[in-house]
Amino acid sequence: MAWTTTCGLALVVAACAGSGGGNGNDAPASPTSAAVRYTGPVAAPAGDAFYIPPKVLPAGDPGDILWSRKVPAAGKLKDANFTVYQVLYLSTDTHDQPVAVSGTIVFPPAGSRADMPLLGFATGTHGLGDDCAPSKSLAAGADDWADILELAASHGWAVAATDYEGLGTPGPHTYAVGRAEGHAVLDAARAALRLREGGLSRNAKVGFWGYSQGGGAASWAGELAPGYAPDLNTVGIAAGGVPADLLKVSAGVDGATWAAVEFMAALGFDAAYSELKLDSFVLPAARASLDQLRTACVKQAVLSFAGKHARDVFTTDPLKSTTWQKRLAENSLGSTPPKVPIFLYHGEKDDVVAFGQAESLERTYCAGGADVTWMPIAGANHDAASYLEAEPVAFLADRFAGNPLASTC
Repeated sequence: MAWTTTCGLALVVAACAGSGGGNGNDAPASPTSAAVRYTGPVAAPAGDAFYIPPKVLPAGDPGDILWSRKVPAAGKLKDANFTVYQVLYLSTDTHDQPVAVSGTIVFPPAGSRADMPLLGFATGTHGLGDDCAPSKSLAAGADDWADILELAASHGWAVAATDYEGLGTPGPHTYAVGRAEGHAVLDAARAALRLREGGLSRNAKVGFWGYSQGGGAASWAGELAPGYAPDLNTVGIAAGGVPADLLKVSAGVDGATWAAVEFMAALGFDAAYSELKLDSFVLPAARASLDQLRTACVKQAVLSFAGKHARDVFTTDPLKSTTWQKRLAENSLGSTPPKVPIFLYHGEKDDVVAFGQAESLERTYCAGGADVTWMPIAGANHDAASYLEAEPVAFLADRFAGNPLASTC
């Protein structure tokens, strides 16, 4: 669907009147009962209004596309002559309420789409502000993860990359909240299969891949898929730098260079769960910097919070309270091992996402009967391990081809 300034049907009137470029604190679309039932995609609003959903969402299914638009391929995607769409699709939040999420779908220039597999790619941390949304930086040719999309599509795979809940769209980003991120990843794949212009088979083989925040999201997609998205023909998952145990990850970065992710996670959980009341823990002197973090992209966030401890921001550490720990436990991986093979990789010297908790996840998955391929990377820190590409691609290619697997469990 081409760029358009036309608005269609009553359900999008509110969106056409909206404006884009939110700061991450806008009121989200109402998840209350829909005024109209979902009858299919409608014409997309122009510009950043694309990201503003109807005030009342139509009654559809997760993965249904509200609207889409074909956008010019940029950067590495342009160089490879790929076809790119942006989509706004239905998903569900942690309370199983409907929410609109944006994302990007990429198609290679050649090959039969009827036989084409689909990769659901979960990007790493971009930040909390709406301007940080992956679909925006991909459209500008400036996204740090574009090389992965280019690599996947060059293997003849379609790619669906979610922006996650509240990143680009109204409302705060539920950063690090695993169940919300898993839903967004799975529903981006559903949206790709339902995109009329895409031509993919509804039974296409689907794999998921992500690193860091994306590694957690891809793993959550694997855990949730059997119950939440049994319609997807999921065949495998590749996940690196996985934040499986958020308490241990937060403890590892407290006072370190990447301390920002601890505070971003606190904001993400507060956005998802109203009972957490993060503001009641914040020191008056830290309010301004925490408010700035709500709209910051990752590089600015890391610079602003490098070396900060929880005690520098909070009166008492919320992550140590019973209410917070309950929600963190609900969003820690391992309780439902994936039913499909999973490739886990992690730098042994990871300075952002603690290695030990990822190693524990591998053991938990193996004990739970999952088919795990585990690859610890000697001497690699978090950044170095993010460049591992050949092994995840080979693993996913084998899953798409139906080749046998040698588990390392």
